[in-house]
Amino acid sequence: MRIHCLRTAASCALAVACLARAANAQTPPSPTGSVVVAKPTYTSIPMEITVNRPAAEVWKRIGKYCAIEEWFQIPAGCTITSGKDGEFGAVRTVGAEVLVGKTELSYTYTQTPKEGQPYNLYHGTLEARPVTSTTSKIVYTLFFDNSMLPDDAARAADTARRTARFMQALQNMKILAEGGKLPPAVAGGATPAGGTPAR
Repeated sequence: MRIHCLRTAASCALAVACLARAANAQTPPSPTGSVVVAKPTYTSIPMEITVNRPAAEVWKRIGKYCAIEEWFQIPAGCTITSGKDGEFGAVRTVGAEVLVGKTELSYTYTQTPKEGQPYNLYHGTLEARPVTSTTSKIVYTLFFDNSMLPDDAARAADTARRTARFMQALQNMKILAEGGKLPPAVAGGATPAGGTPAR
């Protein structure tokens, strides 16, 4: 039993280290050490999926701040390191993300600047939006500065990668909100590589 626990802990630590490495690889260190970006180019990626449940029921199932560990299938899990889950200023271990906005059926988070890396102002907003009395949409919008990427091809590839990861997360949320169970996570599948840090 002790050996199994140690192996599980080691696996989780390795997964977190790999995610952090992936995040740092995406944004090169600033040559000046400054986090300020001279000419940002802000972009957004709006995504949505229809759910056959009322918005309030959907939000109750997937809207807790650390519910990300389930629908993003994060091996290391999620804990609140500062503040309280669902309250302004709460910080979760996933990407060291800070809750900066919320409504009854939504929240917005940001990632904080990292020493020596240009700050891309990364924000995400998750919302359960009513459509009818029995249906809703889960809407996930990413917002960030992609000026650190070298060219249009790199920006298009980055958008495609992020969209694929988050659409899988939306599909997982839909399954959970409609009462289903998620299949086991596939290595490198829905686990964020930058939202833990590199989303």
